[in-house]
Amino acid sequence: MTPEEIERAVEEGMPQTVEDLRRLVAIPSVAFPGHSEAPVLEAAALVERLLRAAGLPHVRQIPIEGSFPAVFAEAPAPDGAPTVLLYAHYDVQPSGDLALWRTPPFEPTVVDGIMYGRGAADDKSGVITHVAALRAFDGRFPVGVKVIIEGQEEYAGERLEAFVEANPDLLRADAMVIADVGNPEVGDPAITTSLRGMAAFTVEVRTLDEAVHSGAFGGAAPDALAALMRMLTALHDDQGNVRVPGLEPGTFPGAALGEEEFRALAGVLDGVSLVGDGSLADRLWASYAITVTGLDVPTVTGAINAVQAVARARVTIRIPASGNARQALNDVTAFLEKVAPWGVKVSFGDFVSGSGFQIEPGGPAMNAAERALERAFGRAPRQVGQGGSIPLVAALARQFPKAEILLYGAEDDGASIHAPNERLVLDELKRIITTEALFLADYGGWHGAA
Repeated sequence: MTPEEIERAVEEGMPQTVEDLRRLVAIPSVAFPGHSEAPVLEAAALVERLLRAAGLPHVRQIPIEGSFPAVFAEAPAPDGAPTVLLYAHYDVQPSGDLALWRTPPFEPTVVDGIMYGRGAADDKSGVITHVAALRAFDGRFPVGVKVIIEGQEEYAGERLEAFVEANPDLLRADAMVIADVGNPEVGDPAITTSLRGMAAFTVEVRTLDEAVHSGAFGGAAPDALAALMRMLTALHDDQGNVRVPGLEPGTFPGAALGEEEFRALAGVLDGVSLVGDGSLADRLWASYAITVTGLDVPTVTGAINAVQAVARARVTIRIPASGNARQALNDVTAFLEKVAPWGVKVSFGDFVSGSGFQIEPGGPAMNAAERALERAFGRAPRQVGQGGSIPLVAALARQFPKAEILLYGAEDDGASIHAPNERLVLDELKRIITTEALFLADYGGWHGAA
Protein backbone atom coordinates (compact mmCIF):
# COMPACT_ATOMS: atom_id res chain seq x y z
CA MET A 1 0.00 0.00 0.00
CA THR A 2 1.17 3.52 -0.74
CA PRO A 3 1.07 6.25 1.91
CA GLU A 4 -1.88 7.81 0.10
CA GLU A 5 -3.79 4.52 0.16
CA ILE A 6 -3.08 4.11 3.87
CA GLU A 7 -4.29 7.63 4.62
CA ARG A 8 -7.45 7.05 2.63
CA ALA A 9 -8.14 3.74 4.41
CA VAL A 10 -7.78 5.37 7.82
CA GLU A 11 -10.02 8.27 6.81
CA GLU A 12 -12.74 5.97 5.45
CA GLY A 13 -12.56 3.85 8.59
CA MET A 14 -12.99 6.72 11.07
CA PRO A 15 -16.77 6.38 11.56
CA GLN A 16 -16.26 2.75 12.58
CA THR A 17 -13.24 3.74 14.66
CA VAL A 18 -15.21 6.33 16.64
CA GLU A 19 -18.03 3.85 17.19
CA ASP A 20 -15.57 1.20 18.40
CA LEU A 21 -14.09 3.70 20.85
CA ARG A 22 -17.54 4.72 22.05
CA ARG A 23 -18.49 1.08 22.75
CA LEU A 24 -15.28 0.49 24.66
CA VAL A 25 -15.44 3.69 26.73
CA ALA A 26 -19.02 2.88 27.72
CA ILE A 27 -17.76 -0.15 29.68
CA PRO A 28 -16.70 0.81 33.25
CA SER A 29 -13.64 -1.45 33.22
CA VAL A 30 -12.17 -0.30 36.55
CA ALA A 31 -9.83 -3.08 37.69
CA PHE A 32 -9.37 -1.72 41.23
CA PRO A 33 -10.37 -3.72 44.31
CA GLY A 34 -13.93 -3.00 45.38
CA HIS A 35 -15.21 -2.53 41.82
CA SER A 36 -17.24 -5.06 39.89
CA GLU A 37 -15.16 -7.53 37.89
CA ALA A 38 -17.88 -8.12 35.29
CA PRO A 39 -17.29 -4.90 33.29
CA VAL A 40 -13.55 -5.58 33.16
CA LEU A 41 -14.19 -9.00 31.66
CA GLU A 42 -16.74 -7.45 29.30
CA ALA A 43 -14.09 -5.03 28.05
CA ALA A 44 -11.64 -7.90 27.52
CA ALA A 45 -14.23 -9.72 25.43
CA LEU A 46 -14.90 -6.64 23.30
CA VAL A 47 -11.18 -6.08 22.71
CA GLU A 48 -10.91 -9.69 21.61
CA ARG A 49 -13.70 -9.20 19.08
CA LEU A 50 -12.22 -5.94 17.80
CA LEU A 51 -8.80 -7.48 17.17
CA ARG A 52 -10.36 -10.41 15.37
CA ALA A 53 -12.40 -8.03 13.20
CA ALA A 54 -9.19 -6.12 12.38
CA GLY A 55 -7.98 -9.17 10.45
CA LEU A 56 -5.69 -10.88 12.95
CA PRO A 57 -5.97 -14.64 12.50
CA HIS A 58 -5.03 -15.69 16.03
CA VAL A 59 -6.69 -13.93 18.98
CA ARG A 60 -7.19 -15.20 22.52
CA GLN A 61 -7.40 -14.16 26.15
CA ILE A 62 -4.46 -15.14 28.33
CA PRO A 63 -4.86 -15.58 32.11
CA ILE A 64 -2.51 -13.41 34.18
CA GLU A 65 -1.92 -14.69 37.69
CA GLY A 66 -3.54 -12.45 40.29
CA SER A 67 -4.92 -10.13 37.61
CA PHE A 68 -7.44 -9.82 34.80
CA PRO A 69 -6.78 -11.51 31.46
CA ALA A 70 -4.64 -9.95 28.78
CA VAL A 71 -5.83 -10.13 25.20
CA PHE A 72 -3.19 -11.48 22.82
CA ALA A 73 -3.27 -11.56 19.03
CA GLU A 74 -0.75 -12.30 16.31
CA ALA A 75 -0.20 -12.62 12.58
CA PRO A 76 2.92 -14.09 10.94
CA ALA A 77 5.49 -11.88 9.28
CA PRO A 78 5.85 -11.80 5.50
CA ASP A 79 9.17 -13.22 4.28
CA GLY A 80 12.02 -10.99 5.38
CA ALA A 81 9.83 -8.58 7.33
CA PRO A 82 10.32 -7.71 11.01
CA THR A 83 7.79 -8.32 13.78
CA VAL A 84 6.18 -5.51 15.78
CA LEU A 85 4.55 -5.87 19.21
CA LEU A 86 1.69 -3.44 19.91
CA TYR A 87 0.72 -2.71 23.54
CA ALA A 88 -2.14 -0.86 25.25
CA HIS A 89 -4.45 -1.51 28.22
CA TYR A 90 -8.23 -1.76 28.46
CA ASP A 91 -8.68 -1.03 32.17
CA VAL A 92 -9.27 2.51 33.43
CA GLN A 93 -8.98 4.66 36.51
CA PRO A 94 -12.02 5.00 38.80
CA SER A 95 -14.27 7.90 37.89
CA GLY A 96 -13.84 9.68 41.24
CA ASP A 97 -16.30 12.35 42.32
CA LEU A 98 -19.18 12.20 39.85
CA ALA A 99 -20.22 15.74 40.76
CA LEU A 100 -17.05 17.03 39.06
CA TRP A 101 -17.92 15.47 35.70
CA ARG A 102 -19.77 17.60 33.15
CA THR A 103 -20.95 14.43 31.38
CA PRO A 104 -21.35 10.93 32.87
CA PRO A 105 -17.93 9.23 32.82
CA PHE A 106 -19.18 6.03 31.22
CA GLU A 107 -21.59 7.60 28.77
CA PRO A 108 -19.11 8.71 26.09
CA THR A 109 -20.18 12.06 24.70
CA VAL A 110 -18.81 13.77 21.58
CA VAL A 111 -18.84 17.58 21.58
CA ASP A 112 -17.14 19.57 18.81
CA GLY A 113 -14.98 16.63 17.74
CA ILE A 114 -13.93 15.73 21.29
CA MET A 115 -15.00 12.55 23.07
CA TYR A 116 -15.48 12.84 26.84
CA GLY A 117 -15.44 9.76 29.06
CA ARG A 118 -13.26 7.84 31.47
CA GLY A 119 -10.61 5.96 29.51
CA ALA A 120 -11.29 7.74 26.22
CA ALA A 121 -7.65 8.82 26.27
CA ASP A 122 -6.00 6.56 28.86
CA ASP A 123 -5.83 4.08 27.36
CA LYS A 124 -8.72 2.97 25.24
CA SER A 125 -7.43 5.37 22.59
CA GLY A 126 -4.34 3.16 22.48
CA VAL A 127 -6.42 0.02 22.02
CA ILE A 128 -8.39 1.61 19.19
CA THR A 129 -5.22 3.04 17.60
CA HIS A 130 -3.92 -0.50 17.14
CA VAL A 131 -7.25 -1.85 15.96
CA ALA A 132 -7.82 0.88 13.39
CA ALA A 133 -4.23 0.94 12.10
CA LEU A 134 -4.32 -2.81 11.52
CA ARG A 135 -7.76 -2.64 9.92
CA ALA A 136 -6.35 -0.28 7.28
CA PHE A 137 -4.36 -3.20 5.81
CA ASP A 138 -7.41 -5.44 5.31
CA GLY A 139 -5.58 -8.48 6.68
CA ARG A 140 -2.42 -8.07 4.54
CA PHE A 141 0.02 -6.80 7.12
CA PRO A 142 3.43 -5.48 6.06
CA VAL A 143 5.10 -6.82 9.22
CA GLY A 144 4.61 -9.63 11.64
CA VAL A 145 2.15 -8.45 14.27
CA LYS A 146 1.80 -9.29 17.93
CA VAL A 147 -0.69 -7.44 20.13
CA ILE A 148 -0.90 -7.54 23.94
CA ILE A 149 -3.71 -5.57 25.61
CA GLU A 150 -3.39 -5.53 29.39
CA GLY A 151 -6.31 -5.67 31.83
CA GLN A 152 -4.98 -4.17 35.07
CA GLU A 153 -2.27 -1.62 34.26
CA GLU A 154 -3.76 1.17 36.36
CA TYR A 155 -3.69 -0.82 39.60
CA ALA A 156 -1.25 -3.72 39.36
CA GLY A 157 0.72 -3.56 36.12
CA GLU A 158 3.66 -5.32 37.71
CA ARG A 159 1.72 -8.59 37.41
CA LEU A 160 2.08 -8.53 33.63
CA GLU A 161 5.81 -8.01 34.11
CA ALA A 162 6.06 -11.45 35.72
CA PHE A 163 4.16 -12.93 32.78
CA VAL A 164 6.56 -11.34 30.29
CA GLU A 165 9.55 -12.74 32.14
CA ALA A 166 7.99 -16.23 32.20
CA ASN A 167 6.89 -16.18 28.52
CA PRO A 168 9.61 -14.41 26.52
CA ASP A 169 9.01 -16.15 23.20
CA LEU A 170 5.34 -15.15 23.13
CA LEU A 171 6.13 -11.42 23.05
CA ARG A 172 9.50 -11.42 21.30
CA ALA A 173 9.61 -8.81 18.52
CA ASP A 174 12.00 -6.52 16.66
CA ALA A 175 10.14 -3.36 17.66
CA MET A 176 7.56 -2.65 20.35
CA VAL A 177 5.00 0.15 20.27
CA ILE A 178 3.60 1.35 23.59
CA ALA A 179 0.49 3.41 22.82
CA ASP A 180 -0.03 4.72 26.36
CA VAL A 181 1.47 8.22 26.15
CA GLY A 182 0.79 11.28 24.04
CA ASN A 183 1.81 14.69 22.76
CA PRO A 184 2.46 17.85 24.78
CA GLU A 185 -0.32 19.60 22.86
CA VAL A 186 -2.84 18.65 20.21
CA GLY A 187 -1.11 18.65 16.83
CA ASP A 188 2.39 18.72 18.38
CA PRO A 189 3.84 15.28 17.51
CA ALA A 190 6.27 13.68 19.93
CA ILE A 191 8.02 10.43 20.70
CA THR A 192 8.59 9.74 24.37
CA THR A 193 12.19 8.80 25.10
CA SER A 194 12.09 8.84 28.90
CA LEU A 195 9.61 7.51 31.47
CA ARG A 196 9.74 8.05 35.19
CA GLY A 197 9.30 4.98 37.33
CA MET A 198 6.84 4.81 40.19
CA ALA A 199 6.72 3.53 43.74
CA ALA A 200 3.93 3.78 46.30
CA PHE A 201 3.20 2.73 49.85
CA THR A 202 0.84 3.30 52.75
CA VAL A 203 2.21 4.76 55.98
CA GLU A 204 0.32 4.34 59.26
CA VAL A 205 0.91 6.25 62.49
CA ARG A 206 -0.48 5.07 65.86
CA THR A 207 -0.30 6.93 69.16
CA LEU A 208 -3.18 5.77 71.39
CA ASP A 209 -5.24 2.67 72.05
CA GLU A 210 -8.24 4.59 70.73
CA ALA A 211 -9.36 8.16 70.05
CA VAL A 212 -9.94 10.26 73.18
CA HIS A 213 -11.85 13.46 73.99
CA SER A 214 -9.88 16.51 72.83
CA GLY A 215 -11.12 18.59 75.77
CA ALA A 216 -10.09 16.12 78.44
CA PHE A 217 -6.85 14.92 76.81
CA GLY A 218 -5.87 17.41 74.09
CA GLY A 219 -2.60 19.23 74.77
CA ALA A 220 -0.87 16.18 76.27
CA ALA A 221 -2.17 13.13 74.39
CA PRO A 222 -0.21 12.70 71.11
CA ASP A 223 -2.39 13.22 68.04
CA ALA A 224 -1.65 10.63 65.32
CA LEU A 225 -2.91 12.94 62.59
CA ALA A 226 -0.71 15.83 63.75
CA ALA A 227 2.29 13.50 63.82
CA LEU A 228 1.58 12.21 60.33
CA MET A 229 1.16 15.75 58.99
CA ARG A 230 4.56 16.75 60.40
CA MET A 231 6.16 13.72 58.78
CA LEU A 232 4.60 14.33 55.37
CA THR A 233 5.44 18.03 55.25
CA ALA A 234 9.07 17.18 56.07
CA LEU A 235 9.38 15.44 52.69
CA HIS A 236 9.75 18.82 50.90
CA ASP A 237 11.60 22.05 51.59
CA ASP A 238 9.97 25.47 51.54
CA GLN A 239 10.35 25.72 47.74
CA GLY A 240 8.71 22.32 47.22
CA ASN A 241 11.90 20.41 46.39
CA VAL A 242 12.15 16.83 47.62
CA ARG A 243 14.49 16.83 50.61
CA VAL A 244 14.89 13.07 51.16
CA PRO A 245 18.60 12.13 51.13
CA GLY A 246 19.44 10.03 48.08
CA LEU A 247 16.68 11.44 45.88
CA GLU A 248 18.73 13.94 43.94
CA PRO A 249 17.31 16.07 41.07
CA GLY A 250 18.36 15.37 37.48
CA THR A 251 18.44 17.15 34.13
CA PHE A 252 16.55 16.43 30.90
CA PRO A 253 18.14 17.26 27.50
CA GLY A 254 15.15 19.04 26.06
CA ALA A 255 12.35 21.46 26.83
CA ALA A 256 8.87 20.98 28.24
CA LEU A 257 6.00 23.41 27.77
CA GLY A 258 6.47 27.03 28.79
CA GLU A 259 5.52 27.93 32.34
CA GLU A 260 2.34 29.76 31.35
CA GLU A 261 1.20 26.85 29.18
CA PHE A 262 1.94 24.45 32.01
CA ARG A 263 0.04 26.57 34.53
CA ALA A 264 -2.98 26.62 32.22
CA LEU A 265 -2.88 22.86 31.62
CA ALA A 266 -2.47 22.10 35.31
CA GLY A 267 -5.11 24.62 36.35
CA VAL A 268 -2.77 26.42 38.74
CA LEU A 269 -4.66 29.26 40.41
CA ASP A 270 -3.61 32.87 39.91
CA GLY A 271 -1.07 33.90 42.51
CA VAL A 272 -0.08 30.32 43.36
CA SER A 273 3.55 29.50 42.58
CA LEU A 274 4.89 26.39 40.92
CA VAL A 275 7.07 24.28 43.21
CA GLY A 276 10.64 23.10 42.90
CA ASP A 277 13.80 24.39 41.26
CA GLY A 278 15.30 23.75 37.83
CA SER A 279 13.63 23.72 34.42
CA LEU A 280 10.15 22.31 33.97
CA ALA A 281 11.60 19.45 31.91
CA ASP A 282 14.02 18.66 34.75
CA ARG A 283 11.27 18.68 37.36
CA LEU A 284 8.72 16.73 35.35
CA TRP A 285 10.86 14.14 33.59
CA ALA A 286 14.26 13.78 35.25
CA SER A 287 13.74 14.30 38.98
CA TYR A 288 11.95 12.65 41.88
CA ALA A 289 8.49 13.78 42.91
CA ILE A 290 6.59 12.76 46.04
CA THR A 291 2.82 13.15 46.27
CA VAL A 292 0.39 12.30 49.05
CA THR A 293 -2.48 10.75 47.09
CA GLY A 294 -4.78 9.80 49.95
CA LEU A 295 -5.45 10.21 53.67
CA ASP A 296 -7.44 8.05 56.06
CA VAL A 297 -8.61 10.54 58.69
CA PRO A 298 -12.01 11.68 59.93
CA THR A 299 -13.90 13.77 57.40
CA VAL A 300 -14.91 17.34 58.16
CA THR A 301 -18.56 16.40 57.85
CA GLY A 302 -19.50 14.61 61.04
CA ALA A 303 -16.15 15.23 62.73
CA ILE A 304 -16.09 14.84 66.51
CA ASN A 305 -13.91 16.54 69.10
CA ALA A 306 -11.30 13.83 69.52
CA VAL A 307 -7.55 13.32 69.52
CA GLN A 308 -6.93 10.75 66.81
CA ALA A 309 -5.31 7.44 67.69
CA VAL A 310 -4.41 6.40 64.14
CA ALA A 311 -3.87 8.11 60.77
CA ARG A 312 -2.84 6.73 57.41
CA ALA A 313 -1.59 8.17 54.12
CA ARG A 314 -0.91 6.83 50.65
CA VAL A 315 2.34 8.18 49.25
CA THR A 316 3.48 7.99 45.62
CA ILE A 317 7.05 8.53 44.40
CA ARG A 318 7.82 9.31 40.76
CA ILE A 319 11.32 8.16 39.90
CA PRO A 320 13.58 9.37 37.06
CA ALA A 321 14.68 6.83 34.49
CA SER A 322 18.15 6.70 36.07
CA GLY A 323 16.73 5.95 39.52
CA ASN A 324 15.95 2.71 41.33
CA ALA A 325 12.36 2.30 42.52
CA ARG A 326 13.09 -0.08 45.39
CA GLN A 327 15.93 2.07 46.67
CA ALA A 328 13.67 5.12 46.53
CA LEU A 329 11.08 3.26 48.62
CA ASN A 330 13.75 2.46 51.19
CA ASP A 331 15.02 6.05 51.23
CA VAL A 332 11.58 7.60 51.72
CA THR A 333 10.33 5.17 54.35
CA ALA A 334 13.60 5.47 56.29
CA PHE A 335 13.29 9.27 56.17
CA LEU A 336 9.71 9.18 57.48
CA GLU A 337 10.76 6.95 60.36
CA LYS A 338 13.60 9.33 61.16
CA VAL A 339 11.41 12.46 61.27
CA ALA A 340 8.49 10.83 63.12
CA PRO A 341 7.91 12.86 66.33
CA TRP A 342 7.14 11.83 69.90
CA GLY A 343 8.10 8.17 69.53
CA VAL A 344 4.93 7.40 67.55
CA LYS A 345 4.50 3.90 66.14
CA VAL A 346 5.08 3.92 62.38
CA SER A 347 4.40 1.07 59.96
CA PHE A 348 4.40 0.69 56.18
CA GLY A 349 2.59 -1.58 53.75
CA ASP A 350 0.91 -2.01 50.36
CA PHE A 351 4.17 -1.48 48.47
CA VAL A 352 4.16 -1.06 44.68
CA SER A 353 7.18 -0.30 42.50
CA GLY A 354 8.12 -0.06 38.84
CA SER A 355 11.28 1.08 37.11
CA GLY A 356 11.66 3.98 34.72
CA PHE A 357 12.93 3.77 31.17
CA GLN A 358 15.29 5.62 28.82
CA ILE A 359 15.67 4.83 25.12
CA GLU A 360 18.47 5.50 22.68
CA PRO A 361 17.15 7.16 19.49
CA GLY A 362 18.40 6.48 15.98
CA GLY A 363 17.37 2.89 15.22
CA PRO A 364 15.43 1.86 12.10
CA ALA A 365 12.10 1.60 13.94
CA MET A 366 12.55 5.00 15.56
CA ASN A 367 13.49 6.55 12.22
CA ALA A 368 10.42 5.01 10.55
CA ALA A 369 8.18 6.25 13.37
CA GLU A 370 9.57 9.77 13.09
CA ARG A 371 8.94 9.79 9.34
CA ALA A 372 5.39 8.56 9.92
CA LEU A 373 4.69 11.19 12.56
CA GLU A 374 5.99 13.96 10.33
CA ARG A 375 3.76 12.90 7.44
CA ALA A 376 0.66 12.41 9.60
CA PHE A 377 1.05 15.70 11.51
CA GLY A 378 2.70 17.84 8.86
CA ARG A 379 5.61 18.75 11.15
CA ALA A 380 8.68 17.01 12.52
CA PRO A 381 8.21 15.31 15.91
CA ARG A 382 10.25 16.12 18.97
CA GLN A 383 11.52 13.91 21.76
CA VAL A 384 9.94 14.36 25.18
CA GLY A 385 9.80 12.70 28.56
CA GLN A 386 6.76 11.54 30.45
CA GLY A 387 6.20 11.91 34.16
CA GLY A 388 3.81 8.96 34.24
CA SER A 389 4.86 5.36 34.63
CA ILE A 390 4.21 2.26 32.51
CA PRO A 391 5.42 -0.76 34.52
CA LEU A 392 5.65 -3.06 31.49
CA VAL A 393 8.16 -0.96 29.54
CA ALA A 394 11.15 -1.55 31.82
CA ALA A 395 10.36 -5.28 31.90
CA LEU A 396 10.30 -5.41 28.09
CA ALA A 397 13.59 -3.53 27.91
CA ARG A 398 15.22 -5.99 30.31
CA GLN A 399 13.78 -9.05 28.59
CA PHE A 400 14.42 -7.91 25.00
CA PRO A 401 17.49 -5.64 25.05
CA LYS A 402 17.86 -5.67 21.23
CA ALA A 403 14.26 -4.63 20.53
CA GLU A 404 13.46 -0.98 19.81
CA ILE A 405 10.74 0.38 22.07
CA LEU A 406 8.63 3.27 20.77
CA LEU A 407 6.23 5.33 22.85
CA TYR A 408 3.57 7.52 21.24
CA GLY A 409 -0.18 7.94 21.46
CA ALA A 410 -3.31 10.00 20.96
CA GLU A 411 -3.40 11.57 24.42
CA ASP A 412 -2.21 15.12 25.05
CA ASP A 413 -1.31 16.96 28.22
CA GLY A 414 -4.78 18.55 28.31
CA ALA A 415 -6.63 15.21 28.15
CA SER A 416 -7.38 15.16 31.91
CA ILE A 417 -6.34 11.54 32.30
CA HIS A 418 -6.92 10.22 35.86
CA ALA A 419 -9.13 13.28 36.43
CA PRO A 420 -12.74 14.34 35.89
CA ASN A 421 -13.80 15.15 32.32
CA GLU A 422 -11.16 13.02 30.62
CA ARG A 423 -11.30 13.67 26.90
CA LEU A 424 -9.82 12.74 23.53
CA VAL A 425 -9.57 14.92 20.43
CA LEU A 426 -10.78 12.69 17.60
CA ASP A 427 -8.64 14.39 14.96
CA GLU A 428 -5.61 13.61 17.10
CA LEU A 429 -6.71 9.99 17.23
CA LYS A 430 -6.92 9.92 13.43
CA ARG A 431 -3.42 11.36 13.10
CA ILE A 432 -1.97 8.77 15.48
CA ILE A 433 -3.78 5.91 13.71
CA THR A 434 -2.38 7.20 10.43
CA THR A 435 1.07 7.42 12.03
CA GLU A 436 0.94 3.81 13.19
CA ALA A 437 -0.24 2.46 9.84
CA LEU A 438 2.42 4.46 7.97
CA PHE A 439 5.07 3.27 10.44
CA LEU A 440 4.14 -0.39 10.00
CA ALA A 441 4.34 -0.07 6.22
CA ASP A 442 7.61 1.87 6.28
CA TYR A 443 9.28 -0.40 8.84
CA GLY A 444 8.14 -3.47 6.93
CA GLY A 445 9.67 -2.20 3.70
CA TRP A 446 6.27 -1.78 2.02
CA HIS A 447 5.43 -5.47 2.18
CA GLY A 448 1.81 -6.35 1.48
CA ALA A 449 -0.21 -6.19 -1.69
CA ALA A 450 -1.69 -2.92 -2.82
